[in-house]
Amino acid sequence: MKPESKRYTTTVGGREITIETGKLAAQAGGAVTVRLGDTMIFAAATMGEVREGIDFFPLSVEYEERMYASGKIPGSFFRREGRPGAEAILTARLTDRPIRPLFPKGMRNEVQVIMYSLSADAENPIDVLGITAASAALIISDIPWNGPVAAVRVGRVDGQFVINPTFAELEKSDLDLRLAGSRDAILMVECGAKEVPEDVMVAALEVGHQALQPLIDLQERMGAEIGKPKREVVIVQPDETIRQKVYARVEQAMQDLLAQPLSKDEFNTGMGALRDQVRAEFLPADETLAEPPPEDFERPDPILLDEAFSEAERRVVRERILNEGKRPDGRGPKDIRPIWCEVDVSPRAHGSGLFTRGETQVLTLTTLGTLSEAQELDTLTPIDTKRYMHHYNFPPFSTGEVKPLRGQSRREVGHGALAERALEPVIPPESEFPYALRLVSEVLSSNGSTSMASVCGSTLSLMDAGVPIKAPVAGVAMGLIKEGDRYVILTDIQGAEDHLGDMDFKVAGTRAGITALQMDIKISGLSKEIMAEALEQARQARLAILDAMLAVLPAPRPDLKPFAPRITTIKIPVDKIGALIGPGGKNIRALQEETNTKIDVEEDGTVYIAATDGIGAELARERIESLAESPELGRIYTGKVVRVTDFGAFVEIIPGVDGMVHISQLDSERVQKVEDVCRPGDELTVMVTGIDPMGKVRLSRQAVLEGWSLEEAQEHDKPGGSRGGGRPGGGRSGDRRGGRRDDSRGGSRRR
Repeated sequence: MKPESKRYTTTVGGREITIETGKLAAQAGGAVTVRLGDTMIFAAATMGEVREGIDFFPLSVEYEERMYASGKIPGSFFRREGRPGAEAILTARLTDRPIRPLFPKGMRNEVQVIMYSLSADAENPIDVLGITAASAALIISDIPWNGPVAAVRVGRVDGQFVINPTFAELEKSDLDLRLAGSRDAILMVECGAKEVPEDVMVAALEVGHQALQPLIDLQERMGAEIGKPKREVVIVQPDETIRQKVYARVEQAMQDLLAQPLSKDEFNTGMGALRDQVRAEFLPADETLAEPPPEDFERPDPILLDEAFSEAERRVVRERILNEGKRPDGRGPKDIRPIWCEVDVSPRAHGSGLFTRGETQVLTLTTLGTLSEAQELDTLTPIDTKRYMHHYNFPPFSTGEVKPLRGQSRREVGHGALAERALEPVIPPESEFPYALRLVSEVLSSNGSTSMASVCGSTLSLMDAGVPIKAPVAGVAMGLIKEGDRYVILTDIQGAEDHLGDMDFKVAGTRAGITALQMDIKISGLSKEIMAEALEQARQARLAILDAMLAVLPAPRPDLKPFAPRITTIKIPVDKIGALIGPGGKNIRALQEETNTKIDVEEDGTVYIAATDGIGAELARERIESLAESPELGRIYTGKVVRVTDFGAFVEIIPGVDGMVHISQLDSERVQKVEDVCRPGDELTVMVTGIDPMGKVRLSRQAVLEGWSLEEAQEHDKPGGSRGGGRPGGGRSGDRRGGRRDDSRGGSRRR
């Protein structure tokens, strides 16, 4: 019997969004579909048992992009979906970030959220729908969770905010803001922008948070009407007695440790030694005791003891910042770590920039290629290529660790995408700079904010490569420590402050405005005033960082590096493309090999010639431009004989265009055999004396030898005219080779 489904509908930004449940995946903890237009996503949330022996919450969020959603067959060899691509990974991360903080602290049950694309209409983006779908599945499930949350996208077209803009509207928008929040707070922000001012960003955040409220209302109604009873779970947390004992033991020792500025290694080493002391005191081995422990002695769980120590560390560090404005490394709240930069690090790379801020160091290298090397995308979006690519690598040695290399992690994908988003607005358009660009950021040392260091290093690398970017971009990570009404905003946070703080707020931009923003908040409630203050503090830091960068290289280099390809752009008629490419690409391959160039041809006849050798590029350009020519009456050409017959020779005067020289026009004297004058492969200089309506070209070598004008040449190359074998007036019209024959006139052909 078909189950009864429940449908809940609301309006967001003037458009209808529907959440449906009850029809699909009955054995999941909770399952829903969310639909906007003809774009639909499915989400299922399920909880397993407790994973013993772990000190973290085992949540996994997965999104799988199904090509059937847009009527596509996957482009892989196996013709099925493989490992998640970058877009799928970013959607999963986007969903994970706002829902993770709302699970009960100390929960150790495995929870899995899986999402599929069921329909994609190429009009409405699917990513923000995933957050609402995951939240709705959790709300109606038996999983304890402190939701709901919802998400919207905010664009700005012609100065007006647009909620959940379509792909077409995003093309015209100077803002692409994805925002997730609860009833009272913004929990996650992911944004790309075209140098948008800070006050506009604050307004967009307010508009977005207000716009998602109907989705919160809808989910609360779903939970009340059809939500399952929540299952009991074991919460693993140290009891208050252990907390107080550990805090009393370590508080002064931590204060003494933090009394002097500490590097990352000193901080970790000092805290690690203190943790070992606490373990030895609270978890003594029986043989070390002077006497047997009393019968009622309870040995604390080692994991809970470590959690109590971590809570004490968090409390001490935060109180020092709130009360004294002192950070672990000795800086004040607004201080930026020392910066030094360098360019031209790699002699062969097309551009390289090294950016070091404190103990965080990133080297970014730029590679320029032809447009044919742009990345081809096989996704559900209408975007099928990407000419600017940014990749981010985070090796274990950057944190002083040893780990196996397992390929690119989800974190690396996310950080690369953030840096890419920050720089994309300043990359020159294809019409001005016809190159594909690949930037690779190598993290060499990490102590917080490597993604923003990647932005800074990438700007230097692009300028070192001679890429005419619109403006330099810098980035900084902001933090927040908040207890009640007290708060301190921190500029340029390091790793410990990110871990122990309440906010990770990354802002990148130019002097004119913001190009990228990413925010994760661990607390409920962030006022507009705090948001505006954080953005202004980030702006001041960004300007200071830009000054340090531009002191090393103030503007893009005027020329590309010696090993970078120079691209020459020319235009040919569309009907000449086939002649340039040739059968099976024969002509263009031969030209590339001969001139040592790489040639790309667009459908509109635009041709890009890439070469590191200027001579080869010029030769290729001349050849291609000559191809674009059309034969002109009276013009003299030097061409190659491609074929001879009894009645004349065919000469290629323009690449792909042959004309025929009749035997009577081969010489000033009588010619008995064509081979007496020329053979295939010889060069002849000839005049174009005729082009018929079909495009067949008539040539004369005699006209060149005699120095005739076009009119004279045409007069001597017609029935009854003075033809071959003598000066004007000589006349040989009766010669059998001079007579007109249907198969010997004209004779031009395109090859």
